[in-house]
Amino acid sequence: MSAPRSRPAASLVLVSALAAAGLVPAVAGTASAATVPVGAGGYSDTRPAGTSGPTTNTGAPVTPKVTAAAKDRPVPTNDWWSSLAFQRYGDNPYSTPMYGHPLTYQAVAGGLELGYPTTPAIVGDGRQYEFPHKADLTLGLTGLNSPDTKADDWSDWTVTPYWSDGARTLRTTIGHGLPFVYAKGTGGDARITTASTPTVFADQGNVLGITVGGHHYALFSPAGTDWNVSGTTVTAGLGGKDYFSVAVLPSTDALATYRKYAFSFVTGSRVTWSSSGGRVGATYTLTTEAKEGTETGTLQALYRHQWLNSTDPLTPYTYVSPRGTMKVREGRSFTTSRKQAAVLPGLPATGAVDQARLRGYLNEVVNSADPFSGATDTYWTGKALGKLAQLVPLAEQLGDTALRDRLLGLLKGRLQDWFTAGGANEFSYDRTWKTLTGYPASYGSDTELNDHHFHYGYYVYAAAIIAQYDQAWAADSAWGGMVKTLVRDVANPSRTDTAFPFLRGFDVYAGHSWASGHSGFAAGNNQESSSESTNLSAALVLWGSATGDTSLRDLGGYLLATESDAIGQYWFDADQQVFPGSFTHDTVGMVWGSGGAYSTWWTANPEEIHGINTLPVTSGNA
Repeated sequence: MSAPRSRPAASLVLVSALAAAGLVPAVAGTASAATVPVGAGGYSDTRPAGTSGPTTNTGAPVTPKVTAAAKDRPVPTNDWWSSLAFQRYGDNPYSTPMYGHPLTYQAVAGGLELGYPTTPAIVGDGRQYEFPHKADLTLGLTGLNSPDTKADDWSDWTVTPYWSDGARTLRTTIGHGLPFVYAKGTGGDARITTASTPTVFADQGNVLGITVGGHHYALFSPAGTDWNVSGTTVTAGLGGKDYFSVAVLPSTDALATYRKYAFSFVTGSRVTWSSSGGRVGATYTLTTEAKEGTETGTLQALYRHQWLNSTDPLTPYTYVSPRGTMKVREGRSFTTSRKQAAVLPGLPATGAVDQARLRGYLNEVVNSADPFSGATDTYWTGKALGKLAQLVPLAEQLGDTALRDRLLGLLKGRLQDWFTAGGANEFSYDRTWKTLTGYPASYGSDTELNDHHFHYGYYVYAAAIIAQYDQAWAADSAWGGMVKTLVRDVANPSRTDTAFPFLRGFDVYAGHSWASGHSGFAAGNNQESSSESTNLSAALVLWGSATGDTSLRDLGGYLLATESDAIGQYWFDADQQVFPGSFTHDTVGMVWGSGGAYSTWWTANPEEIHGINTLPVTSGNA
């Protein structure tokens, strides 16, 4: 999660009942607001009066911080680099620390800080481990003093920050798993400023090897140029060219290998996935451009959840990261294969179920004065929908179709209420940020664009349960169109959709989702409730299966299988190879870009630290 919250009494009640039964900024709202029809429902094109869209931490409206080249593209908020585009703090027009792994980055006026943290710190009374960003060097141009840094381009796991001070421009391409930073600059010489006087271990003209803070870096300028070292400033004329690169080396003897790929500039990244024979396959591919010579290969570092599930050859080179050892592959692509995660329509009945007692619990819910427990905002309405949806297959197992249909009626009524614009509850499209926000909002889902995948996953799950019994209700021409619109906001499989970004919350390379819309923290982005994230993935599998949408079904399968592996490694340290030895907890409640924390946003209670990554207990994550 990305904001303090009071947590999940509704799910705890459901778990207790099952156990007892023997079952384990667009402009603010104005009178000119219009409804955009979607099937039988629709959403508003303007926020309700008195509500807010994305803001700075002081409440000032904020717009995406992107260049003219990117102004019409949907910004992928909730990413590892979101602080480049979402200026959460009025006095920081650059970025907060960004954790690409193995490198860390922070944009500043003079260019891009680079760090390679290799020693963990244990903070917060022993409750958090982190490999915090600390600049070893700053990559820039002589004289560069930019008033801001903007996002100029991005792909599935890379981004290109942009600086301009009127006389000089700098673009750098950075990304997950990239040991290189690829720079293009005009108006000045390449300039590297080091945090301390560097030790030169290799001087080969346009190739310079330096050690700073115990970490080894290689600097590459165009052929025929030369690096000059003067104290903590290292410069090179570009000889009429506009490119140079910097790499963090796993060791000094890796220089020759890295030199081979220094001018094969990464220009983009893309993942593809498929499902077959009970396996989920994925291919991660980089596109490159040869700036010198003909080499178009590259090097990339794989996270633990990737190399454990890949048979592709790897080099002996490794890096330290908050996710354990990263292993280096030579080549522009690699593949992974993992077992398909099972998803059932409902938790199965057992012979130990006391049917009369279970029927009593179900009737108690259906006949209560308020089956939705007073929920009004998107999050708590979602949790209530999730609870009721899980009761539907229980009623079916009892053979009580009347009770089942009453539950389905409750689900339909509340979803249709939210899927109809103009009432007390509605979804509103922000055309500036290209996102769909439910109002009443909660926990920063409006002002910070937090947690949409947590909230909307419950809506999709409830709709998927309905679709199993009422195909007409789930048709695009009825209410299925609005379900798919929510999916487009949180887990859009399309890269060409101009209304929503590709997979807003899910980081395909990190293997899990991020909760914060702006990532405006020194520790990078974060995610608390991994189980609510997989709840969305399981919901996509169920929705796609029930409606015949194999594309969404397979997307859900890829997300669920990948994130389940990442959760096992990075939240629960399943192999005891990720958490530092000095960290005494065997699980974390939150994963951060810089590490992990045995905590939640709202309490240090161990029951809730563990529970937040378990609930909701469903047939998709049980």
